[in-house]
Amino acid sequence: MITSLASILAATGISFSLFEFGMLACFGVCWPVSVYTSVKTKRTEGKSLLFMLIVFLGYISGVIHKVYYNFDFVIVLYISNLLLVLVDIVLYLKYSRRIAPPPASLN
Repeated sequence: MITSLASILAATGISFSLFEFGMLACFGVCWPVSVYTSVKTKRTEGKSLLFMLIVFLGYISGVIHKVYYNFDFVIVLYISNLLLVLVDIVLYLKYSRRIAPPPASLN
């Protein structure tokens, strides 16, 4: 199926990596879930700012590569994922400054 899809796309002049598209689409599903969870819980437990910053830099690298070396429509997925990670970083910074409620009394 992949070879037939590749031949169809080649015939139409559309060129992109199907596997790169699939990877970015899968990650693209995860980030809205992460943002939704951040907004819903207003908590940062289980999230790593360092991890999100590394992923953010990775998406920036992907966008730069697409612009200078291999421009195709997959850049839309890089940019959308980049923006979602940025939103998650902003939410992390916003909610990490909140004062944790005092623990419940055991009395």
